[in-house]
Amino acid sequence: MKNSNIYIFLPLTSARQLLRNSAVFAGLGDSGYIPNTKPPDIPTLLGKENSLNMAVKPKNPYLPPPSATGALVLADGTVFWGQGAGAEGEAVGEVCFNTSITGYQEIMTDPSYAGQVICFTFPHIGNVGANSEDIETRSPVARGCILRADITEPSNWRSMQHYDGWLKSHNLVALAGVDTRRLTRRIRNQGAPQGLIMHNANRKWDIPAAIEKAKVWPGLEGMDLAKEVSCTQSYEWMEAAWCRGKGYGSLTQPKHHVVAIDFGAKHNILRCLAALDCKVTVLPATSNAESVLSHNPDGIFLSNGPGDPAATGKYAVPMIQKLLETGKPLFGICLGHQLLARALGAKTEKMHHGHRGANHPVKDLISGTVEITSQNHGFVVIADSLPNGVEMSHISLFDGSLEGIRLKDRPVFSVQYHPEASPGPQDSHYLFEQFVANIEKMS
Repeated sequence: MKNSNIYIFLPLTSARQLLRNSAVFAGLGDSGYIPNTKPPDIPTLLGKENSLNMAVKPKNPYLPPPSATGALVLADGTVFWGQGAGAEGEAVGEVCFNTSITGYQEIMTDPSYAGQVICFTFPHIGNVGANSEDIETRSPVARGCILRADITEPSNWRSMQHYDGWLKSHNLVALAGVDTRRLTRRIRNQGAPQGLIMHNANRKWDIPAAIEKAKVWPGLEGMDLAKEVSCTQSYEWMEAAWCRGKGYGSLTQPKHHVVAIDFGAKHNILRCLAALDCKVTVLPATSNAESVLSHNPDGIFLSNGPGDPAATGKYAVPMIQKLLETGKPLFGICLGHQLLARALGAKTEKMHHGHRGANHPVKDLISGTVEITSQNHGFVVIADSLPNGVEMSHISLFDGSLEGIRLKDRPVFSVQYHPEASPGPQDSHYLFEQFVANIEKMS
């Protein structure tokens, strides 16, 4: 009897999973080698280079795949190789993930993302291109972004520019071809890490130095970033809501005057106020109460923004406390919500991995309705720390965390989420109407 070979045929996905499991079991993960571990003898996957960061045996722990032109290096030494996109260079920050399937340009220009590298869980980034209207601040302050696939070719009637070109025009580093599911699981399970994202077409990297840069970056806790993204002088805002075929409108006959404290205000928040006939005077984050009141506002708005509310609160809380004494209507969003809570005596803390996405259900405890909200925050008000006279108005149905407060004796309220972002699409716009109604009652 002649010797015969026995062949076992596996589906392509099963073969990949077998090799992937072998790599994970060996301590390699999906994206490269962990320092101080001996790589096992794993054959090159199916005779081809793997674009999804599968492990192959390198000569050293940091040898990149042949096609790699960029990497994400975490402070613990984990390396995610990929293909660089956007501008060449490097940037260090806190790595977070966002689950939104639309609005990537608004996300990248949201001032609240200062100091952060954003991992998009939705794979098709770039499909609507970029334009000059879908921006939340003039100069993006996010550190960079991480993508599952190459940037999609734009296919949208409003597209004015390829997303890759837009990233380059703002000197933003991006990394494509990353296993974003694995990275997201890592953030979800272990918390938001510090990391360095880099793009170098010449493939010249110093990984140990990158790890050290990620380690020594101070992190968002204790960091005051509002000063970095706030305006430096006051200005008037008159741009109103967007309309198809006409673009953004303009407020011509204002009925109310709102002073907005800019801790990193998104443009669309200001547009929502203008759409309700409010002329908005925007003041820097470091303004004092006397400066705010000198404008004789009908209402006061505390904007969103980045960083630790405890750090920003060192100068913002005394100002807010004096404003509360006036009894004027006051409304806060995101960081503004956290600063208001601290001014009232509550405490805040850093979250494990934060809330970032456009599908977060929030329950209004007053009406009992549920809103689908857009969120972006890494700090939260501690519900148990709320003082007497302050009640919870909203909670997250994801984790039960506090999402809104209101005062029982004054027209003052705030929410953690972003009512202007319209993910519901307009589930939360009533909050702006409520603020204006408070103004009208006081006038």
